[in-house]
Amino acid sequence: MKRVTGIGGIFFTAKGDHKELMAWYQKHLGLEETPGQGVFWNWNGNDRPYGQTIFSIFKGDTQYLQPSQSGFMINFRVADMEGLLKTLQEEGVEQVGEMESYDFGKFAWILDPEGNKIELWEPSPGNEFPGGMDME
Repeated sequence: MKRVTGIGGIFFTAKGDHKELMAWYQKHLGLEETPGQGVFWNWNGNDRPYGQTIFSIFKGDTQYLQPSQSGFMINFRVADMEGLLKTLQEEGVEQVGEMESYDFGKFAWILDPEGNKIELWEPSPGNEFPGGMDME
């Protein structure tokens, strides 16, 4: 019997006003909330019929989540990394480091108003994240 089939959702608490934080995610990342429920994505969309979600637990002393003090990071898939980063910069969103490119896509990082680090990922066309990669 397969016990887990994927990530059903990501849930965390806001340090401040949760509605203000959701409004930030809507304005800057385009997340459209179903009022009182959250944001929903269907993996069988016409624009990307195949998708992956990664679940990974890092060592307690990882530097990967810094400068955030949170013990979590959300990775959002994006369609146009350069365009989004330009827009976010114009909107005053803090970028952490520089964009990085790999065979499996482009990555960049930003901070939300509460200091949570967010990873943005533009997958390479037809090339999903490779299995067996060292995430430490």
